[in-house]
Amino acid sequence: MAWLQVNVSTDGADSAAIETQLLALGALSVTFTDAADQPVLEPDPNTHPIWDRVIVTGLFPGEIEPTDILLKLTAAGISPAAVSSAELDDQQWETVWMDQYQPMQFGQRLWIYPSHIEPPVGDGHTIIRLDPGLAFGSGTHPTTRLCLEWIDQTELAGKTVIDYGCGSGILAIACALKGAGTVYAIDHDPQALQATGENARLNGVAGQLIISDPDSARCEPVDVLLANILAGPLIELSLEFCRLTRPSGYIVLSGVLNTQLTELKIAYSKLARLEGHASCEDWARLVLRKD
Repeated sequence: MAWLQVNVSTDGADSAAIETQLLALGALSVTFTDAADQPVLEPDPNTHPIWDRVIVTGLFPGEIEPTDILLKLTAAGISPAAVSSAELDDQQWETVWMDQYQPMQFGQRLWIYPSHIEPPVGDGHTIIRLDPGLAFGSGTHPTTRLCLEWIDQTELAGKTVIDYGCGSGILAIACALKGAGTVYAIDHDPQALQATGENARLNGVAGQLIISDPDSARCEPVDVLLANILAGPLIELSLEFCRLTRPSGYIVLSGVLNTQLTELKIAYSKLARLEGHASCEDWARLVLRKD
């Protein structure tokens, strides 16, 4: 079965109305994408920001005539110049990602391998088996890369670790595979907790992970606390993170833009000493040592 994709370029304020129109015309799904490379990095609580320019895309059955859709959208007051369409061949959408998702190396010896590719045997590398999923953390984002590179170069055998904001569980699993004794994987999102559990079982480290939401977490101060979340929560949780880290333990913070580093350093300056920082693209990782 072929599909018809109809794109409408519009102001962000009009995007919801266009979504309603596309659904009324028979769209099976509607998605929004940024039309002007305008990141929305850290919205205020209880807000739902949208880009200034948006492409609203409706997916229709292939037998629908694109001209009919265009005429009806034009009749509703949408400029024909803002509308485009394309035919999409049918394909196995659930496996399309396999063409792009290949093994990735972090540091010297840490790798992520998707499930459809078998890693080499006996090369001494640490191999994480992971496929893209709903929870954040597949290794492709610079903040995840920065954390994995730190994990690769750090001795973790027998250590206790917190992965705060665990997402897919990628950082917790990497620590467990490197020999950490107990890893607390903590996240507010139930989907993240489910994904972490499934990925931990896939990698054979479920027995090393304790997975919970922040309210249910019960852990003594740990040797390493990792948090790959946004700058606002990192600052708000500075006292809690230091409480959860034992003296001389590491606090590794990422999810931070380079422009936010100074603010983050100030928030932790009286709580832990700075060990160093690294950058990847526009993002940064901060490593602190609890006094």
